[in-house]
Amino acid sequence: MDLGIAGRKAIVCASSRGLGRACARALAQAGCEVVINGRDAKALEATAAELRQAGVKVTAVKADVATPEGQAALLSACPEPDILVNNNAGPPLRDFRELTRQQIIDGVIANMVVAIELTQKVIDPMVQRKFGRIVNITSGSVKMPLAGLDLSSGARAGLTAFFAGVARSVAAANVTINFLLPGIFDTDRFASTIATTAKKKGISVDEARTERMAAVPAKRVGTPEEFGAACAFLCSAHAGYITGQNLLIDGGTFPGAM
Repeated sequence: MDLGIAGRKAIVCASSRGLGRACARALAQAGCEVVINGRDAKALEATAAELRQAGVKVTAVKADVATPEGQAALLSACPEPDILVNNNAGPPLRDFRELTRQQIIDGVIANMVVAIELTQKVIDPMVQRKFGRIVNITSGSVKMPLAGLDLSSGARAGLTAFFAGVARSVAAANVTINFLLPGIFDTDRFASTIATTAKKKGISVDEARTERMAAVPAKRVGTPEEFGAACAFLCSAHAGYITGQNLLIDGGTFPGAM
């Protein structure tokens, strides 16, 4: 399918690896100029080199999007993006009793405040141009909170509620705001989690992976490529009538109809 966004400019946050990288790759393949971002210079440049094979302009920005300086660097590289994919790593698994005040504040900044701040900076030019696509990568835990990920779940759920009204206020200008809620995907983060689980349980990594997949109705983990494809569609010219929605991509793990 021609997504109708060739030549559009996109910023994809936290995109040197994992699901952010998959989104950037799908947008590059759709013909977008892409600004990618990460804190690991080596991983960032490797991703940039790969994406340039699609024949599009790719700009790599080494920065922490949780900081004002990092956001300024991204917007300096692309002052008026047509597409913004908000993404950032979540806080580590931790019992809520152990969270300090500063850790709570940092978690809310990383997984709620940053997306709001970046959206504030790009949304009015999108409205003026009558085209804008904002996709926020959150988590399946927004719908099905998990103990130990309370901070991540809370901050991302807050972001979802925050943008619910905003999305409706700009829909008439062909600017959409949607959310992608991943379940388990085959990323470095998942591999790390499985390794930790295996160690705690005293079982092999393969056993831990099989055990985890057994809890998914699809009996597998998701691929970054299919996640990226979903993101690209929400950013496409064909998705202008979809806004304020949460697309859960979890292989059927969430046991609900809505």
